[in-house]
Amino acid sequence: MTYVPNTQADRESMLEAIGVGSVEELFHDIPSDLRQPALHLPPALTEMELVAQLRAMAETNADLDHNACFLGGGAYHHFVPSLVGQLVSRQEFYTAYTPYQAEVSQGTLQAMFEFQSLICDLTGMDVANASHYDGAAALAEAALMAVRITGRERIAVASAIHPEYRTTLQTYARPLGLTVETAPAMPPGDLSDYACLIVQQPDFFGRLQQMGGLADLVHQAGALLVASVDPISLGLLKPPGDYGVDIVIGEGQPLGLPVSFGGPYLGLFACRQAHIRQMPGRIVGETVDSRGERGYTLTLQAREQHIRRERATSNICTNQALAALTATVYLAAMGRQGLRQVARLCYHKAHYAADRISALPGFSLAFNAPFYKEFAVRCPLAPAELNRRLLERRMIGGLDISDLVEGGWLVCVTEMNTRQQIDSLVDALAEVTR
Repeated sequence: MTYVPNTQADRESMLEAIGVGSVEELFHDIPSDLRQPALHLPPALTEMELVAQLRAMAETNADLDHNACFLGGGAYHHFVPSLVGQLVSRQEFYTAYTPYQAEVSQGTLQAMFEFQSLICDLTGMDVANASHYDGAAALAEAALMAVRITGRERIAVASAIHPEYRTTLQTYARPLGLTVETAPAMPPGDLSDYACLIVQQPDFFGRLQQMGGLADLVHQAGALLVASVDPISLGLLKPPGDYGVDIVIGEGQPLGLPVSFGGPYLGLFACRQAHIRQMPGRIVGETVDSRGERGYTLTLQAREQHIRRERATSNICTNQALAALTATVYLAAMGRQGLRQVARLCYHKAHYAADRISALPGFSLAFNAPFYKEFAVRCPLAPAELNRRLLERRMIGGLDISDLVEGGWLVCVTEMNTRQQIDSLVDALAEVTR
Protein backbone atom coordinates (compact mmCIF):
# COMPACT_ATOMS: atom_id res chain seq x y z
CA MET A 1 0.00 0.00 0.00
CA THR A 2 1.24 3.49 -0.89
CA TYR A 3 0.02 6.34 1.29
CA VAL A 4 0.04 9.75 -0.44
CA PRO A 5 -0.18 12.47 2.23
CA ASN A 6 -1.08 15.43 0.00
CA THR A 7 -2.54 18.41 1.84
CA GLN A 8 -4.81 21.04 0.28
CA ALA A 9 -1.80 23.36 0.16
CA ASP A 10 0.16 20.69 -1.75
CA ARG A 11 -2.64 20.37 -4.32
CA GLU A 12 -2.92 24.12 -4.78
CA SER A 13 0.84 24.36 -5.29
CA MET A 14 0.78 21.68 -8.00
CA LEU A 15 -2.16 23.29 -9.79
CA GLU A 16 -0.36 26.65 -9.73
CA ALA A 17 2.77 25.04 -11.18
CA ILE A 18 0.87 23.81 -14.24
CA GLY A 19 -1.11 27.01 -14.60
CA VAL A 20 -4.68 26.01 -13.73
CA GLY A 21 -6.88 27.20 -10.91
CA SER A 22 -8.69 23.99 -9.97
CA VAL A 23 -8.99 20.25 -10.62
CA GLU A 24 -12.18 20.92 -12.60
CA GLU A 25 -10.29 23.30 -14.87
CA LEU A 26 -7.55 20.69 -15.33
CA PHE A 27 -10.06 18.24 -16.83
CA HIS A 28 -12.12 20.86 -18.66
CA ASP A 29 -11.28 19.45 -22.12
CA ILE A 30 -12.82 16.06 -21.29
CA PRO A 31 -16.60 16.07 -22.04
CA SER A 32 -18.57 16.01 -18.81
CA ASP A 33 -20.45 12.81 -19.74
CA LEU A 34 -17.14 10.97 -20.03
CA ARG A 35 -15.74 12.03 -16.68
CA GLN A 36 -15.78 9.93 -13.53
CA PRO A 37 -18.79 10.92 -11.42
CA ALA A 38 -18.00 12.67 -8.16
CA LEU A 39 -16.83 10.28 -5.46
CA HIS A 40 -18.44 10.92 -2.09
CA LEU A 41 -15.57 9.73 0.04
CA PRO A 42 -15.32 9.89 3.82
CA PRO A 43 -12.90 12.39 5.39
CA ALA A 44 -9.22 11.65 4.87
CA LEU A 45 -7.44 9.53 7.46
CA THR A 46 -3.90 9.62 8.75
CA GLU A 47 -1.65 6.82 7.56
CA MET A 48 -1.84 5.13 10.96
CA GLU A 49 -5.65 5.25 10.96
CA LEU A 50 -5.87 4.02 7.36
CA VAL A 51 -3.56 1.04 7.96
CA ALA A 52 -5.60 0.02 11.01
CA GLN A 53 -8.85 0.25 9.03
CA LEU A 54 -7.52 -1.78 6.10
CA ARG A 55 -6.17 -4.45 8.44
CA ALA A 56 -9.57 -4.73 10.09
CA MET A 57 -11.20 -5.12 6.68
CA ALA A 58 -8.63 -7.74 5.64
CA GLU A 59 -9.39 -9.82 8.73
CA THR A 60 -12.89 -10.44 7.37
CA ASN A 61 -11.43 -12.33 4.38
CA ALA A 62 -11.10 -16.10 4.37
CA ASP A 63 -7.37 -15.94 3.74
CA LEU A 64 -4.90 -18.80 3.60
CA ASP A 65 -3.10 -17.70 6.77
CA HIS A 66 -6.14 -18.22 9.01
CA ASN A 67 -8.15 -20.87 7.15
CA ALA A 68 -7.48 -24.47 6.19
CA CYS A 69 -7.65 -24.56 2.38
CA PHE A 70 -8.74 -27.55 0.27
CA LEU A 71 -9.30 -25.61 -2.95
CA GLY A 72 -7.30 -26.40 -6.10
CA GLY A 73 -8.49 -26.65 -9.66
CA GLY A 74 -5.46 -24.97 -11.19
CA ALA A 75 -4.15 -22.70 -8.40
CA TYR A 76 -2.43 -24.39 -5.46
CA HIS A 77 -1.40 -23.43 -1.95
CA HIS A 78 2.20 -24.62 -1.52
CA PHE A 79 4.89 -23.61 0.93
CA VAL A 80 7.30 -20.97 -0.38
CA PRO A 81 10.69 -20.73 1.39
CA SER A 82 11.34 -17.21 2.71
CA LEU A 83 14.54 -16.88 0.68
CA VAL A 84 12.47 -16.90 -2.54
CA GLY A 85 10.73 -13.62 -1.70
CA GLN A 86 13.95 -12.19 -0.30
CA LEU A 87 15.85 -12.75 -3.55
CA VAL A 88 13.18 -11.86 -6.11
CA SER A 89 12.32 -8.61 -4.29
CA ARG A 90 15.79 -7.23 -4.95
CA GLN A 91 15.58 -3.88 -6.69
CA GLU A 92 17.42 -4.91 -9.86
CA PHE A 93 14.82 -7.55 -10.70
CA TYR A 94 11.81 -5.25 -10.60
CA THR A 95 12.37 -3.89 -14.11
CA ALA A 96 13.12 -7.20 -15.83
CA TYR A 97 11.99 -6.02 -19.25
CA THR A 98 12.82 -7.77 -22.50
CA PRO A 99 16.64 -7.86 -22.72
CA TYR A 100 17.11 -6.60 -26.27
CA GLN A 101 20.60 -5.26 -25.48
CA ALA A 102 22.48 -8.33 -24.36
CA GLU A 103 25.59 -6.36 -23.39
CA VAL A 104 23.69 -4.61 -20.58
CA SER A 105 21.29 -7.43 -19.69
CA GLN A 106 23.53 -10.35 -18.77
CA GLY A 107 21.96 -10.82 -15.34
CA THR A 108 18.41 -11.01 -16.71
CA LEU A 109 19.51 -13.26 -19.56
CA GLN A 110 21.36 -15.65 -17.25
CA ALA A 111 18.31 -15.91 -14.98
CA MET A 112 16.18 -16.82 -18.02
CA PHE A 113 18.75 -19.35 -19.20
CA GLU A 114 18.79 -21.01 -15.78
CA PHE A 115 14.98 -21.08 -15.80
CA GLN A 116 14.98 -22.83 -19.18
CA SER A 117 17.59 -25.33 -17.98
CA LEU A 118 15.60 -26.19 -14.86
CA ILE A 119 12.36 -26.66 -16.84
CA CYS A 120 14.19 -29.01 -19.23
CA ASP A 121 15.52 -31.00 -16.26
CA LEU A 122 12.07 -31.13 -14.71
CA THR A 123 10.18 -32.20 -17.83
CA GLY A 124 12.83 -34.34 -19.53
CA MET A 125 12.56 -32.23 -22.70
CA ASP A 126 15.30 -30.85 -24.95
CA VAL A 127 14.54 -27.13 -24.97
CA ALA A 128 12.34 -24.67 -23.08
CA ASN A 129 11.48 -21.04 -23.64
CA ALA A 130 11.49 -18.19 -21.13
CA SER A 131 7.80 -18.61 -20.30
CA HIS A 132 4.29 -17.54 -21.30
CA TYR A 133 1.57 -15.61 -19.51
CA ASP A 134 0.00 -18.66 -17.85
CA GLY A 135 -0.70 -22.35 -18.36
CA ALA A 136 -3.83 -21.76 -20.43
CA ALA A 137 -2.02 -19.44 -22.87
CA ALA A 138 0.88 -21.92 -23.11
CA LEU A 139 -1.55 -24.72 -24.04
CA ALA A 140 -3.12 -22.60 -26.78
CA GLU A 141 0.31 -21.67 -28.12
CA ALA A 142 1.30 -25.36 -28.14
CA ALA A 143 -1.74 -26.19 -30.26
CA LEU A 144 -0.91 -23.42 -32.75
CA MET A 145 2.67 -24.64 -32.89
CA ALA A 146 1.45 -28.16 -33.75
CA VAL A 147 -0.72 -26.69 -36.53
CA ARG A 148 2.31 -24.94 -38.02
CA ILE A 149 4.44 -28.07 -37.85
CA THR A 150 1.91 -30.51 -39.32
CA GLY A 151 -0.05 -28.22 -41.61
CA ARG A 152 -3.30 -29.68 -40.24
CA GLU A 153 -6.16 -27.60 -38.88
CA ARG A 154 -7.92 -29.94 -36.44
CA ILE A 155 -6.96 -30.17 -32.76
CA ALA A 156 -7.98 -33.06 -30.51
CA VAL A 157 -8.33 -32.36 -26.80
CA ALA A 158 -8.82 -34.99 -24.08
CA SER A 159 -12.16 -34.60 -22.34
CA ALA A 160 -10.59 -34.08 -18.89
CA ILE A 161 -8.50 -31.03 -19.80
CA HIS A 162 -9.05 -28.04 -17.49
CA PRO A 163 -12.25 -26.28 -18.71
CA GLU A 164 -10.65 -22.84 -18.59
CA TYR A 165 -7.74 -24.08 -20.70
CA ARG A 166 -10.21 -25.41 -23.27
CA THR A 167 -11.97 -22.02 -23.37
CA THR A 168 -8.67 -20.22 -23.91
CA LEU A 169 -7.77 -22.63 -26.71
CA GLN A 170 -11.11 -21.94 -28.41
CA THR A 171 -10.44 -18.19 -28.15
CA TYR A 172 -7.12 -18.63 -29.97
CA ALA A 173 -8.40 -21.14 -32.53
CA ARG A 174 -11.69 -19.62 -33.66
CA PRO A 175 -10.32 -16.51 -35.48
CA LEU A 176 -7.84 -18.74 -37.33
CA GLY A 177 -10.53 -21.12 -38.55
CA LEU A 178 -9.13 -24.04 -36.58
CA THR A 179 -11.36 -26.83 -35.30
CA VAL A 180 -11.07 -27.98 -31.66
CA GLU A 181 -12.66 -31.35 -30.96
CA THR A 182 -12.98 -33.48 -27.84
CA ALA A 183 -11.39 -36.92 -27.74
CA PRO A 184 -13.72 -38.65 -25.26
CA ALA A 185 -11.70 -41.85 -24.93
CA MET A 186 -8.06 -42.59 -24.18
CA PRO A 187 -6.42 -43.88 -26.30
CA PRO A 188 -8.24 -41.88 -28.96
CA GLY A 189 -9.49 -43.06 -32.32
CA ASP A 190 -8.09 -42.11 -35.69
CA LEU A 191 -5.90 -38.98 -35.50
CA SER A 192 -4.68 -39.00 -39.10
CA ASP A 193 -6.31 -35.63 -39.82
CA TYR A 194 -5.32 -33.91 -36.56
CA ALA A 195 -2.38 -31.66 -35.76
CA CYS A 196 -2.10 -32.84 -32.17
CA LEU A 197 -3.69 -34.56 -29.23
CA ILE A 198 -3.64 -32.57 -25.98
CA VAL A 199 -3.76 -34.44 -22.66
CA GLN A 200 -3.36 -33.44 -19.02
CA GLN A 201 -1.36 -35.35 -16.41
CA PRO A 202 -2.79 -35.40 -13.77
CA ASP A 203 -6.07 -34.42 -15.43
CA PHE A 204 -8.50 -31.76 -14.21
CA PHE A 205 -10.09 -34.24 -11.80
CA GLY A 206 -6.70 -35.16 -10.34
CA ARG A 207 -6.60 -38.59 -12.01
CA LEU A 208 -3.37 -40.08 -13.28
CA GLN A 209 -3.57 -41.17 -16.93
CA GLN A 210 -1.93 -44.21 -18.49
CA MET A 211 0.59 -42.56 -20.81
CA GLY A 212 2.59 -45.60 -21.92
CA GLY A 213 2.29 -46.20 -25.65
CA LEU A 214 0.11 -43.13 -26.26
CA ALA A 215 2.86 -41.20 -28.04
CA ASP A 216 3.43 -44.07 -30.47
CA LEU A 217 -0.25 -44.10 -31.45
CA VAL A 218 -0.26 -40.34 -31.96
CA HIS A 219 2.96 -40.33 -33.96
CA GLN A 220 1.77 -43.17 -36.21
CA ALA A 221 -1.06 -40.85 -37.24
CA GLY A 222 1.42 -38.07 -38.04
CA ALA A 223 0.23 -35.91 -35.14
CA LEU A 224 2.03 -34.46 -32.12
CA LEU A 225 1.38 -35.25 -28.47
CA VAL A 226 1.01 -32.24 -26.15
CA ALA A 227 0.89 -32.73 -22.37
CA SER A 228 -0.19 -30.26 -19.71
CA VAL A 229 1.50 -31.12 -16.41
CA ASP A 230 1.57 -30.09 -12.76
CA PRO A 231 5.26 -29.23 -12.21
CA ILE A 232 5.22 -30.29 -8.54
CA SER A 233 3.96 -33.76 -9.52
CA LEU A 234 7.15 -34.26 -11.55
CA GLY A 235 9.02 -34.65 -8.27
CA LEU A 236 7.28 -38.02 -8.04
CA LEU A 237 5.93 -38.95 -11.49
CA LYS A 238 7.80 -39.92 -14.63
CA PRO A 239 8.72 -36.80 -16.67
CA PRO A 240 6.75 -36.39 -19.92
CA GLY A 241 9.92 -36.52 -21.97
CA ASP A 242 10.25 -40.18 -20.96
CA TYR A 243 6.92 -41.18 -22.52
CA GLY A 244 7.40 -39.50 -25.88
CA VAL A 245 5.58 -36.17 -25.51
CA ASP A 246 6.47 -33.62 -28.21
CA ILE A 247 5.42 -30.43 -26.40
CA VAL A 248 5.05 -29.98 -22.63
CA ILE A 249 3.18 -27.07 -21.10
CA GLY A 250 2.08 -26.30 -17.57
CA GLU A 251 1.12 -23.69 -15.02
CA GLY A 252 4.19 -22.58 -13.08
CA GLN A 253 2.25 -21.03 -10.17
CA PRO A 254 3.04 -23.92 -7.78
CA LEU A 255 6.75 -23.12 -8.18
CA GLY A 256 7.01 -20.40 -5.55
CA LEU A 257 4.18 -18.12 -6.66
CA PRO A 258 1.31 -17.33 -4.26
CA VAL A 259 -2.32 -18.05 -5.13
CA SER A 260 -2.98 -14.26 -5.11
CA PHE A 261 -6.47 -14.25 -6.66
CA GLY A 262 -5.28 -15.86 -9.88
CA GLY A 263 -2.15 -14.10 -11.01
CA PRO A 264 0.23 -13.03 -12.29
CA TYR A 265 1.09 -16.59 -13.17
CA LEU A 266 3.59 -18.36 -15.39
CA GLY A 267 3.19 -20.54 -18.48
CA LEU A 268 5.78 -23.31 -18.81
CA PHE A 269 6.67 -24.45 -22.32
CA ALA A 270 9.19 -27.06 -23.51
CA CYS A 271 9.55 -29.18 -26.63
CA ARG A 272 11.79 -31.48 -28.65
CA GLN A 273 14.90 -30.05 -30.30
CA ALA A 274 13.47 -30.80 -33.75
CA HIS A 275 10.68 -28.26 -33.21
CA ILE A 276 12.68 -25.43 -31.65
CA ARG A 277 12.31 -23.05 -34.60
CA GLN A 278 8.54 -23.20 -34.32
CA MET A 279 8.53 -22.64 -30.56
CA PRO A 280 6.95 -19.28 -29.59
CA GLY A 281 8.31 -16.91 -26.99
CA ARG A 282 11.81 -16.02 -25.91
CA ILE A 283 14.73 -18.43 -26.03
CA VAL A 284 17.98 -17.49 -24.32
CA GLY A 285 21.18 -19.16 -25.48
CA GLU A 286 24.63 -19.48 -23.93
CA THR A 287 27.62 -18.39 -26.01
CA VAL A 288 31.01 -16.72 -25.62
CA ASP A 289 31.85 -13.07 -26.15
CA SER A 290 34.73 -11.52 -28.11
CA ARG A 291 37.06 -12.26 -25.19
CA GLY A 292 36.06 -15.91 -24.99
CA GLU A 293 34.07 -15.46 -21.79
CA ARG A 294 30.64 -16.97 -21.18
CA GLY A 295 27.73 -14.78 -22.25
CA TYR A 296 23.98 -15.00 -22.84
CA THR A 297 21.75 -13.65 -25.57
CA LEU A 298 18.31 -14.07 -27.13
CA THR A 299 18.76 -16.66 -29.84
CA LEU A 300 17.07 -17.84 -33.06
CA GLN A 301 15.00 -14.65 -33.17
CA ALA A 302 15.75 -11.08 -32.21
CA ARG A 303 12.67 -10.57 -30.07
CA GLU A 304 9.67 -12.54 -28.84
CA GLN A 305 6.99 -10.57 -30.67
CA HIS A 306 6.86 -10.33 -34.45
CA ILE A 307 6.35 -7.36 -36.72
CA ARG A 308 4.84 -9.39 -39.57
CA ARG A 309 1.70 -10.93 -38.13
CA GLU A 310 1.28 -13.35 -41.04
CA ARG A 311 4.65 -14.92 -40.22
CA ALA A 312 4.41 -14.70 -36.44
CA THR A 313 4.79 -17.77 -34.26
CA SER A 314 3.35 -15.75 -31.38
CA ASN A 315 2.39 -12.21 -30.54
CA ILE A 316 3.58 -12.25 -26.95
CA CYS A 317 5.18 -9.04 -25.77
CA THR A 318 6.62 -8.46 -22.29
CA ASN A 319 5.91 -11.67 -20.38
CA GLN A 320 6.27 -12.95 -16.85
CA ALA A 321 10.01 -12.42 -16.30
CA LEU A 322 9.66 -11.84 -12.55
CA ALA A 323 7.38 -14.88 -12.21
CA ALA A 324 9.91 -17.00 -14.13
CA LEU A 325 12.68 -15.76 -11.86
CA THR A 326 10.58 -16.74 -8.83
CA ALA A 327 10.19 -20.27 -10.20
CA THR A 328 13.93 -20.43 -10.84
CA VAL A 329 14.80 -19.46 -7.28
CA TYR A 330 12.18 -21.85 -5.88
CA LEU A 331 13.48 -24.83 -7.88
CA ALA A 332 17.09 -24.04 -7.00
CA ALA A 333 16.20 -23.71 -3.31
CA MET A 334 14.15 -26.92 -3.18
CA GLY A 335 16.50 -29.05 -5.22
CA ARG A 336 15.74 -32.56 -6.41
CA GLN A 337 15.17 -33.98 -2.93
CA GLY A 338 13.05 -31.08 -1.72
CA LEU A 339 10.76 -31.25 -4.73
CA ARG A 340 10.42 -35.00 -4.32
CA GLN A 341 9.52 -34.60 -0.66
CA VAL A 342 6.81 -32.02 -1.46
CA ALA A 343 5.37 -34.26 -4.19
CA ARG A 344 5.26 -37.24 -1.84
CA LEU A 345 3.61 -35.28 0.95
CA CYS A 346 0.92 -34.09 -1.46
CA TYR A 347 0.28 -37.63 -2.68
CA HIS A 348 0.09 -39.33 0.72
CA LYS A 349 -1.91 -36.59 2.45
CA ALA A 350 -4.42 -36.51 -0.41
CA HIS A 351 -4.93 -40.27 -0.17
CA TYR A 352 -5.37 -40.09 3.59
CA ALA A 353 -8.02 -37.39 3.10
CA ALA A 354 -9.76 -39.34 0.34
CA ASP A 355 -9.95 -42.49 2.48
CA ARG A 356 -11.46 -40.59 5.41
CA ILE A 357 -13.94 -38.53 3.37
CA SER A 358 -15.19 -41.45 1.28
CA ALA A 359 -15.90 -43.38 4.50
CA LEU A 360 -18.46 -40.77 5.58
CA PRO A 361 -22.15 -41.57 5.00
CA GLY A 362 -23.31 -40.12 1.68
CA PHE A 363 -19.80 -39.37 0.37
CA SER A 364 -17.99 -41.40 -2.29
CA LEU A 365 -15.11 -40.98 -4.70
CA ALA A 366 -16.43 -40.01 -8.13
CA PHE A 367 -13.83 -42.05 -10.01
CA ASN A 368 -12.20 -45.42 -9.43
CA ALA A 369 -8.82 -44.29 -10.70
CA PRO A 370 -5.39 -43.49 -9.26
CA PHE A 371 -4.93 -39.83 -8.41
CA TYR A 372 -2.21 -37.44 -7.27
CA LYS A 373 -3.19 -34.54 -4.96
CA GLU A 374 -6.74 -33.83 -6.11
CA PHE A 375 -9.76 -36.12 -6.10
CA ALA A 376 -13.42 -35.72 -7.03
CA VAL A 377 -16.05 -36.57 -4.42
CA ARG A 378 -19.80 -37.05 -4.79
CA CYS A 379 -21.54 -35.25 -1.91
CA PRO A 380 -24.92 -35.70 -0.23
CA LEU A 381 -25.23 -31.91 -0.07
CA ALA A 382 -24.90 -29.39 -2.91
CA PRO A 383 -21.18 -28.47 -3.11
CA ALA A 384 -21.94 -24.71 -3.01
CA GLU A 385 -23.92 -25.14 0.21
CA LEU A 386 -21.23 -27.44 1.60
CA ASN A 387 -18.59 -24.79 0.96
CA ARG A 388 -20.74 -22.11 2.59
CA ARG A 389 -21.10 -24.14 5.77
CA LEU A 390 -17.39 -24.99 5.85
CA LEU A 391 -16.49 -21.32 5.45
CA GLU A 392 -18.47 -20.59 8.61
CA ARG A 393 -16.03 -22.99 10.30
CA ARG A 394 -12.97 -21.18 8.88
CA MET A 395 -12.35 -23.76 6.16
CA ILE A 396 -12.04 -23.11 2.42
CA GLY A 397 -13.69 -26.12 0.81
CA GLY A 398 -13.10 -27.78 -2.54
CA LEU A 399 -14.12 -26.67 -6.02
CA ASP A 400 -17.75 -27.04 -7.05
CA ILE A 401 -17.69 -29.20 -10.20
CA SER A 402 -21.33 -30.25 -10.10
CA ASP A 403 -21.71 -28.95 -13.66
CA LEU A 404 -19.25 -31.66 -14.75
CA VAL A 405 -19.92 -34.45 -12.22
CA GLU A 406 -23.28 -34.86 -10.48
CA GLY A 407 -22.82 -33.68 -6.90
CA GLY A 408 -19.12 -33.25 -7.72
CA TRP A 409 -16.71 -31.59 -5.32
CA LEU A 410 -13.00 -31.39 -6.23
CA VAL A 411 -10.80 -31.58 -3.14
CA CYS A 412 -7.11 -30.63 -3.17
CA VAL A 413 -4.57 -31.51 -0.47
CA THR A 414 -0.99 -30.23 -0.48
CA GLU A 415 1.92 -30.31 1.94
CA MET A 416 0.36 -27.26 3.61
CA ASN A 417 -2.55 -29.31 4.97
CA THR A 418 -1.74 -30.90 8.33
CA ARG A 419 -3.26 -34.15 9.52
CA GLN A 420 -5.17 -32.13 12.11
CA GLN A 421 -6.67 -29.94 9.37
CA ILE A 422 -7.74 -33.00 7.37
CA ASP A 423 -9.30 -34.61 10.44
CA SER A 424 -11.09 -31.34 11.24
CA LEU A 425 -12.43 -31.22 7.67
CA VAL A 426 -13.78 -34.75 8.00
CA ASP A 427 -15.41 -33.91 11.35
CA ALA A 428 -16.95 -30.76 9.83
CA LEU A 429 -18.30 -32.68 6.84
CA ALA A 430 -19.91 -35.22 9.13
CA GLU A 431 -21.46 -32.43 11.18
CA VAL A 432 -22.83 -30.28 8.35
CA THR A 433 -24.34 -33.26 6.47
CA ARG A 434 -25.71 -35.13 9.50
